[in-house]
Amino acid sequence: MADIWLTDLAHDGLSRFTLGRVLNSAPIWSPDGTRIVFRTTRGGGNVEFYEKSSAGGGEERPVLLHAGERAAGMQSSNLYALDWSSDGRYILYSVTPSSGQELWLLPLANRKPFRLLVASGGGVNASFSPDGRLVAYTSDESGRLEVYIQTFPLSNRKWTVSTNGGLEPRWRADGHEIYYLSEDRKLMAARVGPGPSFDVPKPLFQTRAVASMTGFRMHYIPSHDGRRFLVNTQSSDTVPAPITVELNWTAGLKR
Repeated sequence: MADIWLTDLAHDGLSRFTLGRVLNSAPIWSPDGTRIVFRTTRGGGNVEFYEKSSAGGGEERPVLLHAGERAAGMQSSNLYALDWSSDGRYILYSVTPSSGQELWLLPLANRKPFRLLVASGGGVNASFSPDGRLVAYTSDESGRLEVYIQTFPLSNRKWTVSTNGGLEPRWRADGHEIYYLSEDRKLMAARVGPGPSFDVPKPLFQTRAVASMTGFRMHYIPSHDGRRFLVNTQSSDTVPAPITVELNWTAGLKR
């Protein structure tokens, strides 16, 4: 089982946010930072969404229960919360049915989720642009994982941002740059211009994010100005030193 912890970077403090003999994971912050939504299996093993004050106190309240998932026609209860729109109206999350991946929206006004789009093949990461007018996501519809962008609400406009594989798209807070991880774990950046338009992405630096990256986890987050990044890295990529085992070594003692 797993729980969510909060780290106070200013005071180097660590506090436990959830507690229980169930899975609590994949937290996302509300736009104003006052609430956190997370996935949990407290509902009989089915994944549901709950929320709690980011201050740590108060009750944990359900946001999307299994009954609501079934009523909406979801074919799986394997859900991951991905992002919260800047106006606070929508939670963007992924659903993993038996084949393919799907992006769903949960309107917080009526709690009636609906499917936004189907992404071919591999796992989906997705995030809203800061102004809420675009959604960046990952799909392998071309045969490899790439970063795509569509308008929100959906229209006939669609852009491919990555040029040689990519996943985990995230936006700078002003919306003028978008980041993603390349297949070899480089952090890439593409300028966003009016229209919108997207420059050819350029590498910023080599990360040490885990090699077996999946579409359901975010391994980094940019600061608001895009000058610093918090990256979840491996403790070491070094190959363990080999050891030599000698058999029947006691025979040598009798010589």
